[in-house]
Amino acid sequence: MLAKGIRLYKNSFAGLSRDIWLLAAVTLLNRAGTMVIPFMTVFLTHQKGFTLQQAGWVMTSFGVGSVLGSYTGGWLSDRYNFSKVQFWTLLLSGIMFIVLQTVDGVWHMCIAVFVLSAIADAFRPANMAAVATYSTPETRTRSLSLNRQAINLGFAIGPAVGGWLAATKGYNWLFWVDGLTCIAAAFLLRILLTPKARQTELEKPAAHNTAVLISAYRDWHYLAFMVITMFSAIAFMQLFYTYPVFLKSEYHLSEGYIGSLMALNGLLIAVTEMPLVYTLEKRFALPVMIGVGYFMVAASFLIFNIFAGGVLIPLISMIVVTLGEMLYLPFTNSLAMSRPQPANRGQYMAVYTMSFSIAHVVAPMLGLQIAGHLGYEVLWYVTAGFCFAAFAGLWLLRGPLATTRWAAKLV
Repeated sequence: MLAKGIRLYKNSFAGLSRDIWLLAAVTLLNRAGTMVIPFMTVFLTHQKGFTLQQAGWVMTSFGVGSVLGSYTGGWLSDRYNFSKVQFWTLLLSGIMFIVLQTVDGVWHMCIAVFVLSAIADAFRPANMAAVATYSTPETRTRSLSLNRQAINLGFAIGPAVGGWLAATKGYNWLFWVDGLTCIAAAFLLRILLTPKARQTELEKPAAHNTAVLISAYRDWHYLAFMVITMFSAIAFMQLFYTYPVFLKSEYHLSEGYIGSLMALNGLLIAVTEMPLVYTLEKRFALPVMIGVGYFMVAASFLIFNIFAGGVLIPLISMIVVTLGEMLYLPFTNSLAMSRPQPANRGQYMAVYTMSFSIAHVVAPMLGLQIAGHLGYEVLWYVTAGFCFAAFAGLWLLRGPLATTRWAAKLV
């Protein structure tokens, strides 16, 4: 039994290119320094003295900047080498993290956070374009999962260390560590992933790429899928925007304990997602796995309204939301990436990341405003409602999702 488990784990990593592994290593370093965003609402409300509503406006500014950054990152990735986009966005966002700790005042903080997210989230479509380029259609879902594994392993380290630093050394340390790891990741990317000598599909002569390009902004089925993705992301992102301040205010948990819970999310994904994806991707239709994931995310927040308080409830909630995340996010990524052609991949990835960016706008504004005016119980019901709405949209789109037009291996 043990030997079978080890073989399954080994097979789940087999066949991935060297470049995918190097990209994952850079991502791991970058995400291991992720400390500011998980504690931003706690920092604003408990250190800066902002109200929940004021913190909501700051985090909404983060989302608005994310929309701009996602669009810009996709546009730049289609016109320039995605490695350059990755390098400069990592470098400049690292500098902005260090600067952010010096900002005071609600509106000044809104502007600074907007600029930070506009730079940082331009990295995301470029990163997805890199994964698509360095993988094959057969290894794409697992390549995405490896990249997510690096993200979440880093996320297992970052919030845990960040919670300890905030509690023992002060919040300024979080900004320095987050900034310096971004800068280090930028230079590691430049060293390890140098421009390749071989031609990519995007660089081949036009005669070899005769397929008619469809604009992502006129691909209505894809845009409908992005709306579904946005609804699910609004629900899921409560984990980062309202969940930490909820645990601090209502459960009176320390930053260290909150950081440990967030780290558990990353650790569980890092250990189990790759074999889980490898086992499930050929046994079940992708929309089925995504739908089950939506229901688990909804359940993870509703649990607070169903059961009385206690330290075990946040733990159970985190385990359930992590399972839901592992079921829906890798397969959502894979569906999104299977649609474009190489020449407009950046555009499609920009639209995909923009769906999350818009969720970054709505999630904190909606979540923190509801929590501040109506309470957390109402917020968790609304959050579950977004998950159910996403599931309904997925069911309505089941026909197009099953067509060869969507699933064709265009890349």
